[in-house]
Amino acid sequence: MKARQLLEGAAYSPETLAMLFAAFDQAWIEIESDFLGEAPRENGRLTLASILLMLARDHVGDVDELKSTALKLMARSR
Repeated sequence: MKARQLLEGAAYSPETLAMLFAAFDQAWIEIESDFLGEAPRENGRLTLASILLMLARDHVGDVDELKSTALKLMARSR
């Protein structure tokens, strides 16, 4: 999927990438039912991945903080 490729291509340490993937997977479980249909689903996943990359650039600390902040920003973007 494009969202996972976006995360995989980021220039972060393996530890940070692992944290990003964990936050992505946990957050997506909570919001995936809000994105029905192929296009909305892919757009939602790309938006979530982009938000997580932005947060990682700003040095947000752990998986829970990344996830909760990303979910708040996703809610605002809708």
